[in-house]
Amino acid sequence: MNDVASNDNAPFVPFPKIPRLKRGCVITEKIDGTNAQVVVGEDGSVRAGSRNRWISPEDDNFGFARWVAEHADGLRELGPGQHFGEWWGLGIQRGYGLHERRFSLFNAGRWSGERPACCGVVPVLYAGDFTTDAVDDVVAMLRANGSTAAPGFTKPEGVVVYLTAARHTYKVMCDNDDVAKGEAA
Repeated sequence: MNDVASNDNAPFVPFPKIPRLKRGCVITEKIDGTNAQVVVGEDGSVRAGSRNRWISPEDDNFGFARWVAEHADGLRELGPGQHFGEWWGLGIQRGYGLHERRFSLFNAGRWSGERPACCGVVPVLYAGDFTTDAVDDVVAMLRANGSTAAPGFTKPEGVVVYLTAARHTYKVMCDNDDVAKGEAA
């Protein structure tokens, strides 16, 4: 008699592959604004979204949907798909001392070159093998020198670390990184 239970109908689920930690990473500045997305349809339609809902000029999020509607022709250059970024600047979170609002795309690898003139990209602060020292050095540089996204602004939020092998992102804050978001003073 076999001690191992069998169920011929149960699908086999393999253990997932484990990505290597000491591989490439990209560290970008974490901009303190509001998460935003532009969706370009296969038919050329352009739609605006926040982190968790569709928005429109009538039901907006800091004017992002209105901005998307005004820049739809340029945003079509992003091509079909979802394009995530940060809507930031005047009146949004830290404001960065700006007199305008900006949209910065998150995928710095894809958008570091040619992109629509109306879009920025989050600044890449480090690209190389992942080490905690690299992360710590970049955070220390931001603390000492201020924002790269908005030169002259001395209170940057932190960094986003993208581990290329794992295809996963992590954030490290310049201040209160050891405190949960709702608990920071």
